[in-house]
Amino acid sequence: MHRVLNIALPLAGVLYPFFVYYGMDHIAPPVFALALGAVWLIRAPSLSREPGGRWMLGAALAYCALLAASGEAMLLRWYPTLISLLLLAAFGLSLKFGPPLVERIARVREPALPDVAIPYTRKVTWVWVGFFVWNAAASAALTLWAPLTWWTLYNGFLVYFIMGPLFIGEWLIRKRVRARA
Repeated sequence: MHRVLNIALPLAGVLYPFFVYYGMDHIAPPVFALALGAVWLIRAPSLSREPGGRWMLGAALAYCALLAASGEAMLLRWYPTLISLLLLAAFGLSLKFGPPLVERIARVREPALPDVAIPYTRKVTWVWVGFFVWNAAASAALTLWAPLTWWTLYNGFLVYFIMGPLFIGEWLIRKRVRARA
């Protein structure tokens, strides 16, 4: 069951823009709020053990409550912006209060992370902060001023073509840095 949830929950997040696009005219916003809230509640046990996980959960559930109470379909489009802002806060606050989030992730795979890698993880965390600033701004602008098709195209498709090179580029640079160390 745990493996199914590990696949199903991120998949629901990736497919969210398409659910909104196809369901906005057919499914009431409170139903979306209930489904989204259920996804976050399923994630709650693992989130409560992660740094900042509780406030992320709280913010997401507050969003779901607002969506359910208002019944406003336009609020559905703000979810990707909210997620980017939550991730921006997590990555940004980790730079201030340390260790940087990328370092924490790296230590999961390699607990005895070499000292030379720590400044690198800090730089990569800054790159992700920049990405989340960009993504939140782009998603908000599309929510405010673009048709639903553009919003769906960006949040459901194009954003992953931006993230892909970030992941691949970081992986290539990390291999080069490790080869020199």
